[in-house]
Amino acid sequence: MDLAVAAMRLPPGVILDGEAVVYLASDDGTVHISFAAAQSRALSRPRHARELADQHPATYVAFNLLAHPAAGFADLRPRPYVERRQVLLDLLADVGPPIVPVWSTTDLDEALLWYETLEGTGVEGIVAKPLRSAYKTGRVWAKVRHADTVDATVVGFTARPAIRRPLPYGCPTDGWRCPSGLPRRSHLPSARAWSPRPGGRSRRPATPSYTPAIGDVMVEVVAGTTRHAVVTVMRLR
Repeated sequence: MDLAVAAMRLPPGVILDGEAVVYLASDDGTVHISFAAAQSRALSRPRHARELADQHPATYVAFNLLAHPAAGFADLRPRPYVERRQVLLDLLADVGPPIVPVWSTTDLDEALLWYETLEGTGVEGIVAKPLRSAYKTGRVWAKVRHADTVDATVVGFTARPAIRRPLPYGCPTDGWRCPSGLPRRSHLPSARAWSPRPGGRSRRPATPSYTPAIGDVMVEVVAGTTRHAVVTVMRLR
C-alpha cells in the first residue's frame, strides 16, 4: 500500500524493474534487509495492510527503467544500460523515497567494498552489468554472491528413487520448507494433486508421490537458495 501511494507520483506509462524490500533495525542499531518482513507484508490481509505499513514500511529499489513516455522514451529496453541508468536517476530525483535507485558504481574498489562489508545487512552480493548492454531476455549480467552455506535435514524425496528431484527439507533457522511444492511435513506422505482431463477422466498426479527419508540425512545447501523452489545442494554431511 505504501509503495502504491508513492508510485502515484510517477508519470503515466513509467515501467520500472526492481524489488520491494523491508529494512529493519537490530538491537545494536544496525539496519538490515529482512526477507521475512517483506514476505509477511506480501501475504498480509488487506485489513492489516495499514498497520504493517506503519510498523515495517517498504522501499522499492529500482534496478532498471524500461519506459518513460513523458520524457520521450516509449521503450528504453534497446538503449544501453548507462543511458537507462541516467534517465532512471533523473526520474527518481523528482520522486524520492520510498522509491529509490539501486546503488551503482563503475569503480571496482568501491564495488568490492560493498561486497565485503554489506553481507551482514542482508545484501546477497553484487551484480556486474556491461555499460553498453540492452535490456533483453537472457542474462547479460553476472551476479557475484556470497557462497555461505547452511545445514539442512532431508525429510524425503519425490518421484522414483532413481530420479533426482528437489528434496523437501528443513533448516533450523528457516523452519520447514518444501521446494517441490508439496504441503507441510505432516501431510507429505499422502500428498496428491489430481488435475482433470477433458472428457471427465483423470490423469496421473500433477504432484509427484512422496517417499519419507529413512534415518537422519543432512546436506549442506547454499544460503539464500532456501527461499526458492530449487535448492543448491553442495554436499552430504
